[in-house]
Amino acid sequence: MISSRGKALSPEIKKITVSVKQYFDRIKLTPTEPSVKRAADALGIGIATVKRIMADFNRDPNLLDKPKQMRGRPVHSVSASHQESVRSYIRAANSKGEHITLADIQTFLEKEYTDESFHKTTLGRTLNRWGFEFGKGTRSQHLKEKDHVIAARQRYLREMRSNRASEVGLDTNRPEVYLDESYVNKNHSNDFIWYYGEDGPWVQKPTGKGERLIIMNAITKSGWVPGAKLVFKSTRKTGDYHGQMNWDLFKKWFTEMLLPNIPENSLIIMDNASYHNLLSENSPPTPQSSKQKIKDWLEQNKIYCRNDCLKPELVEVLKKVVSEPIYAIDEIAASFGHKVLRTPPYHPELQPIETCWGVTKNHVGRHCDFTVKNLIKQLDNGFNKVTAKTCEKIIAKVRNVEDDFWTADIKMDAQ
Repeated sequence: MISSRGKALSPEIKKITVSVKQYFDRIKLTPTEPSVKRAADALGIGIATVKRIMADFNRDPNLLDKPKQMRGRPVHSVSASHQESVRSYIRAANSKGEHITLADIQTFLEKEYTDESFHKTTLGRTLNRWGFEFGKGTRSQHLKEKDHVIAARQRYLREMRSNRASEVGLDTNRPEVYLDESYVNKNHSNDFIWYYGEDGPWVQKPTGKGERLIIMNAITKSGWVPGAKLVFKSTRKTGDYHGQMNWDLFKKWFTEMLLPNIPENSLIIMDNASYHNLLSENSPPTPQSSKQKIKDWLEQNKIYCRNDCLKPELVEVLKKVVSEPIYAIDEIAASFGHKVLRTPPYHPELQPIETCWGVTKNHVGRHCDFTVKNLIKQLDNGFNKVTAKTCEKIIAKVRNVEDDFWTADIKMDAQ
């Protein structure tokens, strides 16, 4: 058999099919049987496939050299792994005062990632989701980061820099703890392997991603936080893994597995996942709160409003007087003597634990046999690949990224 079901035929196989079919057309064998069936049996492919190849050949022999077009709608989504390089490209152009458009970014991505396609409309939506906008620059219209993203990053960097004990080394006033959640699928494996060309790859991947494990952990410059690893099986195979997380689960892990195992007076750094940001009962309302809650809070703070005020009017007043929201997890951490700091939105490059996930998952991918039992075993081995030395190097690299952001933001603000 020269083909497997669902795989596109190469131009060479199509030409062999034409030659075999033409051979059986010339040779009259007994018992009599259609040449198309003899060719299909000889090559181990379907009769319909032979007919389709011959139809293309008779219409235009050059059609055999054209690659088969993929069925269905093309995949246009932009991988989140490109976010860091896109941000660097846009910021570099902004700092030089260069005019930059979606077409420029599309060209940049297609040169950087030649095996992927980037649809301009989807790219525009992705950039908006990553915190960019097409706005008025100093001299022209150009793509730039949204103001609230820049402000959040500056507040974060100011806190991180003030926690440094010195500009050299990783010593800090408060021990820094980075936490995050991730996932890995049963069929997670490396896409490329070495194999003998004539034999082809022997490793056959199952269809789909398979069962999913959700993982939670935290790191310091000394490595993984002892006793903080939590691994459990997801009940859903589709959708974002964040859909398997909730406040109750996160709170239980945070209070029972993380807080007892981290140094005193730690600075706990996390992202802005919704279950990280549940409001405390002591928090002032937000624009998303009910109209009655906003009205009650304003009156409790001696800011009286007319009874016929609409909610948008109350929200307008609220925004002028309200303080920062108070999060439940921040209160829990503070009760143990710790402080919580959140990374700015859309900045995975400022979270060193993201790289630790990559090291762990790469090990799993290289030793995958598509079973849950082996996945659990290799996941443990993958965690062991992340040592104190690994974390020190990653955190040091992230510090350099922080310094680059700080310097570039000040430089662009002065323009």
